[in-house]
Amino acid sequence: QVQLVESGGGLVQAGGSLRLSCAVSGNIFSLKQMGWYRQAPGKQRELVAAITIDGNTNYADSVKGRFTISRTDAKNTVYLQMDNLVPEDTAVYYCNAFNWKIYWGQGTQVTVSS
Repeated sequence: QVQLVESGGGLVQAGGSLRLSCAVSGNIFSLKQMGWYRQAPGKQRELVAAITIDGNTNYADSVKGRFTISRTDAKNTVYLQMDNLVPEDTAVYYCNAFNWKIYWGQGTQVTVSS
């Protein structure tokens, strides 16, 4: 089993920055990939950024150059640094991880005001 707990959401003005954290516990070394998804009201949940067990990263086109995913060497914390935020980034952000199962955190709200 794997547990994911997000923190770091909040309200920020357009152009500002936030850093989300995801504390990972349990069977960490079985994980193949960790990442962040988001879901805005009335929209489907979408991938924002992901990092594989080998450290390869992948970003949604809408956040490339503005968001950075990283993790600690112990792989027990995953970060999402979000810079130059725009109102369209407003959503609930979810930490995600998978091995032979898919795991989700409870979500953290990010609101960007114009």
